Amino acid sequence: MALVGGLAALVLGLIGIIVWWGLFVKALLVGIPLMLFLGGALATYLGIEEIKDKKASDNFENNKEDELKQEVESLKKEIEDLKTKEQPTSGE
Repeated sequence: MALVGGLAALVLGLIGIIVWWGLFVKALLVGIPLMLFLGGALATYLGIEEIKDKKASDNFENNKEDELKQEVESLKKEIEDLKTKEQPTSGE
């Protein structure tokens, strides 16, 4: 059934293009620049969003690195404090 419907649409489309060739060309003259304009606008928008996402990602990673470095330093300090507390006195 889909094959028959597809063939019928193909034949009717071909007949329509031949009969209304002038209107078809005018539609192309309007449609192609419009598609180029809208496609360019979409590509520009997506490019700007990608730049924003990359900048946000870089900021997040840098902040995460700083937090991890601070945590490592605090853990080192805590370990040193524990070592000094656990060292036995010389009298024992």
